[in-house]
Amino acid sequence: MGISDRKEREKQEMRKLIISAAMEMFIKDGYEKTSIRNIAEKIEYSPATIYLYYKDKDELFYEIQREAFDQLHAYFQEHAVSANPMERLRQLLKAYIEYGIANPDLYDLMFILRSPMKAVGEDDFWENCSGAFQFLIDTVEAAKDHLRFSDPTRAGMIMWGLGHGIIALTIRGRMKVTRMNEEEQADLVQIALQEFMQIIQK
Repeated sequence: MGISDRKEREKQEMRKLIISAAMEMFIKDGYEKTSIRNIAEKIEYSPATIYLYYKDKDELFYEIQREAFDQLHAYFQEHAVSANPMERLRQLLKAYIEYGIANPDLYDLMFILRSPMKAVGEDDFWENCSGAFQFLIDTVEAAKDHLRFSDPTRAGMIMWGLGHGIIALTIRGRMKVTRMNEEEQADLVQIALQEFMQIIQK
């Protein structure tokens, strides 16, 4: 291995170290209470070292979002696999809800907190979400002949909104208003999913 290859590997290892520590601290302490200095102390490097890789906390947060969305995309690929396009669409929505409920802190970092969006200009594309979102659009596109919607993006956004609403209500404890236990809440989510699929189908 040449010197340049070794240096590149060391850079990638440092990025992974920074991201791992920052993700843990953002989840545990929250975005506002976590600073570049805190992260540097955790990995036992100076803040200047982190600034060699990320210009500020927002850019670092944005990179962590990318890692999280890559995980979500992989989860979609693993669980939305049916050859039947409508069943695959149902599997995808179910997988999204399952992932969000199983990873509430990570979901907060991905969708709830406003802070990382500062790293995206007003006219910029939210690139780090694109893989997972494109998987959704492609899945909707494959099922379009069975759907009431002619525009895959519009249909995808409606499905995303439904899933996001269920996840947010659940992880924020708002489902308690139903006075249902966790098992009953889980059953309610599955019923809502089934009925939604019936509504959007021709």
